[in-house]
Order: sequence, then structure tokens, then C-alpha cells
Amino acid sequence: MNARAVREYALIEGEVQGVGFRWFVRSCALRFSLTGWVRNRCDGAVELEAQGEPAALEAFFELVREGPRFAEVRSLTRRRVGIESGYHFEIVF
Repeated sequence: MNARAVREYALIEGEVQGVGFRWFVRSCALRFSLTGWVRNRCDGAVELEAQGEPAALEAFFELVREGPRFAEVRSLTRRRVGIESGYHFEIVF
């Protein structure tokens, strides 16, 4: 694990379910070598935790804010959380 790594929790609201959003997030995370997870919530939002270099997280969240083609992100809130061990970025069901 990189000593500079940080981990953030994010809640994304809008039209983010049924549009490939979780797969898009996973693809973006892999592009920036991030670890963590993403999942749908029962209230229609998507939540995730992502961990990696601060610059990689910023670039990742810029893409997440845009979302895939049919998504509409209305809000994205982030907060720092504790570092966890892990080697993958997963879609959690």
C-alpha cells in the first residue's frame, strides 16, 4: 500500500441506476489503479469508496461527475475515510 494513498467515500445522486453507472465507475477506477467498491442503494443513489493517490482520485471523480452517456449526476458528495487493505475495485451487490 502506498504511504500517500487516501480513501474517500462518495454518494452520487441523480439518474445513476439502470444506466451502466457502476460499470462505468469500475472502469474509471481501474484506469487510475484505484481500489475500493461501488454499489447501488435502495433509494436510487450510488455509493462508493475509492482509494489511491490523491491526484488519481481527483481525476477519477472528474469522470464520475460526468458519468456514462445516459446518466445524469445531480450531486456528488465526498468525504475522507480510513485506509483499507485491498487489491481490487469491485461492484458490490
